[in-house]
Amino acid sequence: MTKEKKPDNVVFDEDNQSYNAKLLPYASGVSAPKITPPDVTSWKNTNIVSANNQFKAKYESIQAEYSKMMEEFEYNRLVYNAKFSFEPIVGKTYHLYKSKDESTFLSLILPDECNFEHLGSFKLGPDRTWEKL
Repeated sequence: MTKEKKPDNVVFDEDNQSYNAKLLPYASGVSAPKITPPDVTSWKNTNIVSANNQFKAKYESIQAEYSKMMEEFEYNRLVYNAKFSFEPIVGKTYHLYKSKDESTFLSLILPDECNFEHLGSFKLGPDRTWEKL
């Protein structure tokens, strides 16, 4: 017994010995329309640019936040390294000065009431960090 090969346009499953054209999710006849995948290149390019812009904006936001945090860190380091002989109260404003010997000190005295070089005014926050005013 010789096996007869079916033509390519006939959808025949040799394992089950059945015609399964009706089970396929697409048309399989010779007169069926050509299946062409949609061109998504322009969609990809548009969304790549959009996604890259979003990542860039987020990166710049994180970079700005980092710069702000480092600035706050430097202010805190500057104030905590200064000399002061009192316990600062949360929410009060203090003034940082540079003395004649180039050392820094924290004081309650307002800048217009003394002759030292005023470096800035700071307020102690509830989280024990200094905020520059």
